[in-house]
Amino acid sequence: MDEDERQHLLEMIAKRDEVIARQAAEIVVLRQTIDALCRRVFGKSSETLDPAQLELMLGGDFAKKAPAADPADPGPAAEIPAHKKAHKKTRAPRIPDHLPIVREELDPPEVLLNPGDFRRIGEEVREQLHFKPAEFIRIQLVRGKFVRKNDPAAKPFINPLPPSLQDRCIATPGLIAEVIDNRFICHLPYYRQAEMFARMGVHIHRKTLCDWALLASDWLSIIYREIQYEHWRALYRQIDETPIHYLQPGSGKAQTGYLWTSNIPDGTVFYHWHDGRDAKGMTGLFGKTEATNDGQGIDPNPCPLLRIIQCDGYAVYPSWAKDKTWIKLMGCHSHVRRKFFESTEQSPRLVAWILRQIAHLYHIEKRLRETKASPALREAVRAAESRMVHRRLKKAIDKLALRRSILPKSKLGKAISYAINQWPNLETYLADGRVEICNNLVENAIRPTKLGAKTGCSSATRSPAKSAPSSTPSWRTAAVWESIPRNTSPTCSPACPVWWPKTPSR
Repeated sequence: MDEDERQHLLEMIAKRDEVIARQAAEIVVLRQTIDALCRRVFGKSSETLDPAQLELMLGGDFAKKAPAADPADPGPAAEIPAHKKAHKKTRAPRIPDHLPIVREELDPPEVLLNPGDFRRIGEEVREQLHFKPAEFIRIQLVRGKFVRKNDPAAKPFINPLPPSLQDRCIATPGLIAEVIDNRFICHLPYYRQAEMFARMGVHIHRKTLCDWALLASDWLSIIYREIQYEHWRALYRQIDETPIHYLQPGSGKAQTGYLWTSNIPDGTVFYHWHDGRDAKGMTGLFGKTEATNDGQGIDPNPCPLLRIIQCDGYAVYPSWAKDKTWIKLMGCHSHVRRKFFESTEQSPRLVAWILRQIAHLYHIEKRLRETKASPALREAVRAAESRMVHRRLKKAIDKLALRRSILPKSKLGKAISYAINQWPNLETYLADGRVEICNNLVENAIRPTKLGAKTGCSSATRSPAKSAPSSTPSWRTAAVWESIPRNTSPTCSPACPVWWPKTPSR
């Protein structure tokens, strides 16, 4: 074999080694992706795909793979105090005390025949809980016509009709409130409500129920705007977005829009619908807000103070805020933890150590929340206890980023890159006691909107911002604040709001 052939063979071997190494890296990434898919589908929270179908597609090796066991020795970590034994909560009464009482006397037949021969010496009381089914009431507003006896030819007197939500509308505000409550709180679609009413002897077409919901959204738009102005003036908000399907006439299938959600902790929630996931959705949450030289925003109440926006690492948020000096973005530790948790199988011992550090941060926040610490105290405790854990975690992540054994496209590599990119925003909560460690509260506010996502779609023939989103924040805020009356009078005037927010119980 001459030298040229030998050199050619060596080059072919080197190229083949490169291909093998590249394919091995791709196999690792694909295995992690399949494992994550299997955990999501076969996990307890799976509701999207039939497990038998995925098992048929992937085969038994991947579909029945057991989840990674917890490491026996997670390595050095911050000590987390042992969980204190939870105090038993006072048991609530089986039957609430505020319910009306209907007393039924059950006397022996002998006493009923000759009551004068017996003397009552005591009684035994047994209480039961009864439910009275809802009922429809036919209300007739009778307006008498009167004329003066001494002038019968004069114009007769008649009392004007009381104000109503709409002229000639047969539904009272109480009935419309029940329909809206069933739709947005109980997540009952309109066709199910129509079936419920039909069993009660009243046949109402679901198209009529939809029209009543649109009518209610017009009246609730006043409250919707008030909540919107409150969020425009807020100095700290949590923002997230979620996909919502809607119907576009002529398209032949459901389109995907996004419900942009803004949450004020211990306050209200504001929803804004937009047909895309671009920066225009953020503009809708802030209105026609523009940056000025003094840092003020053009809104109903301009304020030169810094606005803190807590969000995830979606690229739209920094792109929208880059030219706004009065906006400061803040990261979410929950998203960082979630990405490391998804990479547990790649390096269980290493990821367990990182998760333990984050858990220590959350234990500190839990203690502050249980003691109802003030913002000043939260800031001091975070500076004394949380900051050193933060630094230790950042130092470890920086070292992991330099390891060549961790591929950038792997689950762990993506988690490390996400944490490094978000770290300046994550440190914001250490210097401000008003803000939270994560934006789980806004995600909790989004969750109820997904419960009824499969039972109905908004229609693009009428702006969803004037129908579902205008009803959802009003009813959702009222439900959180426990201020929706279930015994609304059917003759209540529309000039009075169906509900009025009270002070939150939290």
